[in-house]
Amino acid sequence: MQRAALLDAARSLLSEGGTEALTFPALAERTGLARSSVYEYFRSRAAVVEELCEVDFPVWAAEVEAAMERAGSPQGKVEAYVRRQLALVGDRRHRAVVAISASELDAGAREKIRAAHGGLVAMIVEALAELGHAQPRLAAMLVQGVVDAAVRRIELGAAEHPDTVTDAAVTMALRGVTG
Repeated sequence: MQRAALLDAARSLLSEGGTEALTFPALAERTGLARSSVYEYFRSRAAVVEELCEVDFPVWAAEVEAAMERAGSPQGKVEAYVRRQLALVGDRRHRAVVAISASELDAGAREKIRAAHGGLVAMIVEALAELGHAQPRLAAMLVQGVVDAAVRRIELGAAEHPDTVTDAAVTMALRGVTG
């Protein structure tokens, strides 16, 4: 229970203040634990981040996958892939993962994030192959690049409403620059 409370506090800190806010004193304060007790659960900030990725990324990916499964066509699957990821931008788990990607991580944590991200991209390869892409894996990575750019645009609080950014990302993923 304490470990779950620490992870929840870490999500809040990351979503509120980015990686600078994730400190052991702040975790201790949020959970009511002594600072030394936090070290009993995690050896470093990177260890907290790594566990957050292990816990949160599969849940996020499962939500994207479920949205894709509900779609009836390959185009619908690509649209669901883009829309669901962008809908999760406001979710604390997503905000934490975004903050995490900017933090100083050890090689093991970075590799776990890359592997999880690769699993997400792999979800749309089949739909893109069904759409006739000659290189569906490359196309999937490029679609994820569109999603990543849209996430950054939404996170920055761009002038456009998040729905406008989402619609533009879906159009780009499905129709490219021709709209």
